[in-house]
Amino acid sequence: MLKVFADRGGTFTDIVAVTNNQAIIDRLSRYPERFLIVTLPNQQWIIVYKLLSENPEQYQDAAIQGIRDIMGISSNEPIPTEAIEVVKMGTTVATNALLERKGDRVVLLITKGFKDALRIGYQNRPNIFARHIVLPTMLYEQVIEINERYDAHGNELIPINIEQAKNDLQVVYNTGIRSCAIVFMHSDRYPKHEQEIAKIAQKIGFTQISVSHQVSPLMKLVSRGDTTVVDAYLTPILRRYVNQVASQLPGVKLMFMKSDGGLVAAEQFQGKDSILSGPAGGIVGAVQSSKRAGFDLVITFDMGGTSTDVAHFKGEYERQLDSEIAGARMRVPVLAINTIAAGGGSILFFDGSSYRVGPKSAGSNPGPACYRRGGPLAVTDANVMLGKIHPQYFPSVFGIDGNLPLDKDTVIQQFTQLAQDIQGATLNHSTPEQVAAGFIAIAVENMANAIKKISLQRGYDVSQYVLCCFGGAGGQVACLIADTLGMKKIFLHPYAGVLSAYGMGLADVRAIREGGVEQPLTQALIPKLHQLMEYLETQAISEINEVNAQTEIVQKVNLKYEGTNSTLTVKFADDVVFMRQEFEDEHKSRYGFIQLDKTLIIESVSVEVIQKMETPEEPLITRTRSIVEATEAVEIVRMFTGDKWYDTPVYRREDLQREDSINGPAIVVERISTIVVEANWQARLTERNHLILQRLV
Repeated sequence: MLKVFADRGGTFTDIVAVTNNQAIIDRLSRYPERFLIVTLPNQQWIIVYKLLSENPEQYQDAAIQGIRDIMGISSNEPIPTEAIEVVKMGTTVATNALLERKGDRVVLLITKGFKDALRIGYQNRPNIFARHIVLPTMLYEQVIEINERYDAHGNELIPINIEQAKNDLQVVYNTGIRSCAIVFMHSDRYPKHEQEIAKIAQKIGFTQISVSHQVSPLMKLVSRGDTTVVDAYLTPILRRYVNQVASQLPGVKLMFMKSDGGLVAAEQFQGKDSILSGPAGGIVGAVQSSKRAGFDLVITFDMGGTSTDVAHFKGEYERQLDSEIAGARMRVPVLAINTIAAGGGSILFFDGSSYRVGPKSAGSNPGPACYRRGGPLAVTDANVMLGKIHPQYFPSVFGIDGNLPLDKDTVIQQFTQLAQDIQGATLNHSTPEQVAAGFIAIAVENMANAIKKISLQRGYDVSQYVLCCFGGAGGQVACLIADTLGMKKIFLHPYAGVLSAYGMGLADVRAIREGGVEQPLTQALIPKLHQLMEYLETQAISEINEVNAQTEIVQKVNLKYEGTNSTLTVKFADDVVFMRQEFEDEHKSRYGFIQLDKTLIIESVSVEVIQKMETPEEPLITRTRSIVEATEAVEIVRMFTGDKWYDTPVYRREDLQREDSINGPAIVVERISTIVVEANWQARLTERNHLILQRLV
């Protein structure tokens, strides 16, 4: 049987497969440059494979092609699905549709008088000194105002004019719009009118009907409305992608990663839950593998081709309820991930006075200059220039036929030209390698600032944390990032280059349900909260479909001071004093003060049902070489770091054995990534094949 875990990123699609099929392993073993194979106990193997996310000349969908390549099936043969036990995926399909504004056409149905409520939003100005305000484009195309109204206490002030609503919806339907978002005042508590309109829309023939009291059953019309519109905009795109994958895998159990870090069955995967699907897999992979390595305080650092994602972990996954991604506001639980546009493909350019890195990416087509598709200089090229990436240790998958190595010559040529351009503009006599190092320094600073936002700026001392570094490009800058932040330890998993895909295999099935409360925190409220929690738990369990001994239930409350908007999440308890104390401890840590005279308000509650999944084992490795016998370098290369060139040994990860130590500067090459051990750092391999980098001074 075959289990497949896949992450479709912006540049590469990563696949980790677990199999007990000896025939597959025998065939793939003939291609060691393409497939990494790791032996597990009990006659099982892990297969690691990377391919470009977009390669239209070769295949339509990277994840399906990856399965075909592993199973040895040509593109015109049906996949023998009886041999596949489960496929777990993360995808950027919805994220890309949102970024590029390529979702489905949507009509918004909203209470009369509130036609522009979502356009006006909260009137906050992210850049307070900007004289020209550029509002994000709205995701809906048309608006229908429905003459209806409940008051805040559930009294029906205006009943729906059914005939008028039918006519208005029919007119919009005739223009070709098939997706609608229904958002009425106070419908989070009194949803009858929304339910009536949804039935009408269904009869007319709308294929996607997103209803706010189901999508985001919380107070605040604007955030509830925004979330519902995002769901209506993205779910049809997602549904088409899911159906396309499912059509190639009939009868296979197909699951997708949600933004909250939990898996869900393909048929229940919705637009609102899909925005951080891929990055969430990375956080799960980083956290679970770090825990196996004995680390409880973790900063996750995922540097891919297009972007870098960072997150903070201190005992449990951190989630946020309110988020804004690509100009779209949402109010659903998502993992607290800080993403910046800095990756291996981030474009480098000189604007006449200063160096710039990103935010635009070269992607996978054309890719960085060294990819042989005529792309611009990017971060990856800078590392090639500095001797931190060498073509002979990188997959030969470039050029039109996908069989050539990285092009180092064009990189040297373009950096030489860039250095001359900079000298002409600034009279600054920098060598090409100093120019490349300058760009890397800027990229590192940008990424370190992203980590500061989720740690130092929230009262956490990062020097006590391990930096769990992954993603195809993460190992190239790990030491530089840690040095900038004062961190002393870096953890690199053997599957660090594909940890987002591996995370799909380590994830549990999770279902989260929220309910609005908006009442003062008192002991008398506890029985009502219990009732609400039971109702939400029943809803969440119905999504999972089955409850077994491995099921865990987590109850949380979102608290805030009266008259404020900022909520903090604490565990639910029958004791009000305990919850208040937890809130005050967190508030003091986050903001530096508490307000004892203020009433605490319970804004909402959430119930999370977690169904534990079987996860791949990690084998222990044994040492076959004498403890005094050091590992041998494959070759000595030239590497530029700390403003000078070093003769630097290159080691293969598979040649290292338990307890081997390597002092920097050195390069450790893997099939799926490159790790640069900078000067004053030491790398050590553990019994679990984990590479731990430790700062020496």
